[in-house]
Amino acid sequence: MVFMGDRATLLKTGRFARGHVHPAEKMADVVFAAAAAQYKDTIESPQPSETAQPSETAQPSETTEIFENAESAATAETAETIESADGVENAEGAETAASAHSAESEARHRRAADAGDTASMSVLGALLLRRGDLAGAEPYLRGATADGDRAAANNLGVLLHQRGYPDEAAGWWRTAAVAGSAAAAHALGRHFRERGDEPAAEYWLRQSAEQGHALGAYALADLLEHRSDVGAERWLRAAAEQGHREAAYRLARLLERNAADAAQDAFGRPGLGPRTGAEPAGPRRTAKGDGPVAGPDASRTGEAEQWYRQAAARGHRRAALHLGAILEQRGELKEAGRWYLISAKAGEARAACALGFLLRDAGDRESAAVWWLRAAQDGNGNAANALGALHAARGEQQTAERWYRAAMDAGDVNGAYNLGLLCAAQDRTAQAEQWYRRAAYAGHREAANALAVLLLQAGDPAGAEPWFSKAAEAGSVDAAFNLGILYAGRDEDRTALLWYERAAAAGHTEAALQVGMALLHHGEEQEAERHLRCAAGGGSAEAAFRLAGLLDARQPPPGPPALGEPLPEKTECEEWYERAAEQGHRRAQVRVGMLAATRGDVESAGRWYREAAESGSRNGAFNLGLLLAREGSEREAALWWTRAAADGHGRAALRLALLAARRGELAEGQRWCARAVELGPAEVAERAARLREALHQELTA
Repeated sequence: MVFMGDRATLLKTGRFARGHVHPAEKMADVVFAAAAAQYKDTIESPQPSETAQPSETAQPSETTEIFENAESAATAETAETIESADGVENAEGAETAASAHSAESEARHRRAADAGDTASMSVLGALLLRRGDLAGAEPYLRGATADGDRAAANNLGVLLHQRGYPDEAAGWWRTAAVAGSAAAAHALGRHFRERGDEPAAEYWLRQSAEQGHALGAYALADLLEHRSDVGAERWLRAAAEQGHREAAYRLARLLERNAADAAQDAFGRPGLGPRTGAEPAGPRRTAKGDGPVAGPDASRTGEAEQWYRQAAARGHRRAALHLGAILEQRGELKEAGRWYLISAKAGEARAACALGFLLRDAGDRESAAVWWLRAAQDGNGNAANALGALHAARGEQQTAERWYRAAMDAGDVNGAYNLGLLCAAQDRTAQAEQWYRRAAYAGHREAANALAVLLLQAGDPAGAEPWFSKAAEAGSVDAAFNLGILYAGRDEDRTALLWYERAAAAGHTEAALQVGMALLHHGEEQEAERHLRCAAGGGSAEAAFRLAGLLDARQPPPGPPALGEPLPEKTECEEWYERAAEQGHRRAQVRVGMLAATRGDVESAGRWYREAAESGSRNGAFNLGLLLAREGSEREAALWWTRAAADGHGRAALRLALLAARRGELAEGQRWCARAVELGPAEVAERAARLREALHQELTA
């Protein structure tokens, strides 16, 4: 391998000693070098995909009004920092400074170069090379190289590389690199990497990086990161600190990935009952691979944000996208919108899509549609799905279907899932099944769950089970819960409980309720209480009622308040009863009414009894009747007792029989007694039988 050289020996030979330049000409060199630095080519462009976008399409005025100072922030994308990516090295002793006399300086250097001055030949050759005048630059560079000018040797390598002579270029780069040229070492390292010689590439790139060359540090970091070497971060940081925007972006990505929580939730969102896929696939604010991520480590994420900000300020559109995502997650929506706008205007489709979601959430669906359209036309499947959902909500089914198909064509599997939802909503079951299958085979877990529900509804539980299993194993909470329902229907309670527990662990409210009820059945009250609290906290009225019942059973029954004593404060169990009652749970409403009556709060008791009764609760109707009867409203009480008795309440029938007997309506009383005997319970039936016999004797007397 011929890539290493005895650098010290070559330097000692004096072969590449600096040429003597008159002091008067050094200032000319400085001025000329400043003019030369304005010219760049693209030989060593480290980020070809991130070229500046000088022209922008005017966007709707309402979009820019939402985000304050968006236009002023957008100017950051045109403020490119000069990264000297052309590989052309300034001549020895040259410095960069602004100059208004470049033509005069060039003429002076040309005269000196033609007279044989080495430094002027090197500077003039560099200028012509940057202009693209290879034929004009070559004789000057060769002349300066022959006189031992290091910069000319590097630049001659650049020229030869442009002309298609990479091996000869590498020879001159090696010569310059051994003499201490960091730019040449960088170019030589890239040359070896392109040929697959990674050890040689690493050696020369490290030489360049250790001399403080930003491009060398970045290229070395890229090589190390490709090998998953932890040393990549050090060199990315070194390049970023020198203003390399791609290095700043990749350093931020690395820091953010390291800070991200490696443990991912095994399931998606919680659901209620067997899911039929009632909602289109939601917006994906994060994406795999190059998508924005945010981790829990505040210090690392904070540092990543600073590097994103630095790269975005230099016009890096993906950095602006990630910065916007971090700000959005933090709730700084206006600032996030500014950076999304900058990135979107620079051509980043994902930023346009994210900007659309921000605008939609702000209530501006029209502007959101404009940005989604722009992103969708650039091939963003997520934006196409959003457009499909927007048109579906307006009832424009054909347009929605067209955009869902566009999303699918863009490689977004949600497009097929959403097409299935669209067909299912139109009762096109066969087509819905077709699209669900397509998405499910592509790994879409919610499509697999929706397909299983469809098969189950069609009477094919055997066909549904494997799809439920596939979706559940892929992380679908709803599928895990639905598997629990499926096994419970087969009386396989142990297997059902396992799936309920799995779904409950991921936050599924109804699954937590089922687990809590099963544990109560087995007498495990402490564990049951924990699951019931989770389910009740998640909004389950039944869980709140059962939790209240569990707590109620642990405390002694309260007695009526003594005369003059204030009403006692509500207990925790009563608060849970009330939470369930407020959600329309009829049994909870009756129980809250009973507790209020016990505390002497007749008004609250009547209100809750009436709500329960009007919702169809026979116990609520009976208790409301008792309350009304005590207040002297027997006629209204009789109406509620009649409703309760018609629904099978034996005590209500007995009350109606007693009321009829007091009024002298003996036949009516006998009829209600017979009904009470029929309905029970035993105590009521016994009393009703005695009353019926007494009424019979009265009638036959």
